[in-house]
Amino acid sequence: MARADLSEPSAGIGDAPVSADGRKPKSPLTRLVGSGVEEFSTRHWGRKPLLRRTGDRFGDLLDLDGVDELLSRRGLRTPFLRMARNGSVIDSRSFTGGGGVGAEIGDQVADDRVAALFADGGTIVLQGLHRTWPGIIDFVTGLTDELGHPAQVNAYITPPSSQGFSAHYDVHDVFVLQFAGRKHWKVHAPVHTAPLRDQQWNEHADAVAARAREDAPVIDEVLEPGDVLYLPRGWLHSATALGDVSAHLTVGVHVITRFALVEALTALVGADDRLRTSLPLGIDVADPAQLEDHFESVRDDLIAALKAVPAEDIARHVRDRAWKGNRPEPVAPVAAATFALNLGDGDSVRRRDGLRFRVRDEGDGHVVLGLPDRHIVLPASTATALSALLDGSTWRVGEVPGMDRTDQLVLVRRLLREGVLMAASA
Repeated sequence: MARADLSEPSAGIGDAPVSADGRKPKSPLTRLVGSGVEEFSTRHWGRKPLLRRTGDRFGDLLDLDGVDELLSRRGLRTPFLRMARNGSVIDSRSFTGGGGVGAEIGDQVADDRVAALFADGGTIVLQGLHRTWPGIIDFVTGLTDELGHPAQVNAYITPPSSQGFSAHYDVHDVFVLQFAGRKHWKVHAPVHTAPLRDQQWNEHADAVAARAREDAPVIDEVLEPGDVLYLPRGWLHSATALGDVSAHLTVGVHVITRFALVEALTALVGADDRLRTSLPLGIDVADPAQLEDHFESVRDDLIAALKAVPAEDIARHVRDRAWKGNRPEPVAPVAAATFALNLGDGDSVRRRDGLRFRVRDEGDGHVVLGLPDRHIVLPASTATALSALLDGSTWRVGEVPGMDRTDQLVLVRRLLREGVLMAASA
């Protein structure tokens, strides 16, 4: 495949997430795919790779100093660190140990052991950075809002001229963000297209090895700081560091697939009593001939049951995969509690970034605010104010529509304590 089919230049240059004119911050997705988000959606998303030379070195997300801080001063434990060498995972007991006095745990990262293994050719894999590193936490909060799919971030730090993992595929889409050094990537077409979560590459290990060995790569390029590579799940890839220490972030997107709807439908048709009836007494379920007598009637009942499943029930069943995949914007517990306690007229609040929610009018004098882990029941009289407070704008207490000042204070304080709202800059 020609380079023109896979790569796209970008005008944005620099470490900060700003647009080319330097005035308006770029959205996380725009930083990854450029201004043509719609084109990316139709041409590349879930279909084929994209390589971009952005010039954005991602220093606000992570750099090598940050890597050292995570490894030496943040008290990481497994599985937040993993190491590999020559394509194989290193036993975590080789780089972890006791935490010492006051931290009686046995699996805290031992920085000196990590240093020795790294010097000996081991690749460092920092896992779950969307939970441990501030810049990446904020980046992923915004990105998952745009994608509609949950995401995670790992960092791969490879010694000079070393290969961390041999050719393989992932069961989630990935964005690779090179932020230090250079790395030679080879990408091959899938041997198993769009794999599901339980369809791991080692089930096709022979085909993967043969494809990587015998076929010409679709991408055979060196990534340098500022380069972004998008790979849909199933595309084979391997990478080798060149010359100096090489480091990249991998944003893994845990896509919600059409098969998730199939799974939801399968779970929900259990409400149909025709599909719950017992097979006959004495049946030999190992005999296809005996089962065949039931296939047609079960198939007909299944089709009827599938057609009767409400879309609302399917959405409720599937949404937890997206809603619980990532946490919303972090809350500062002490500051949040103090702000709520001292809340008064003129104080500004906003909806918490990345919060997943749904408001439902129960029709019985109540509205229900559905959150990933709970439901908040409120009087129907709060509906107008609740809708305003959740619209993404900044609101001053006393100016929220649909309620008097006293009731606004009660509602806003409740939503602050529930982690729905946050203090906003004036």
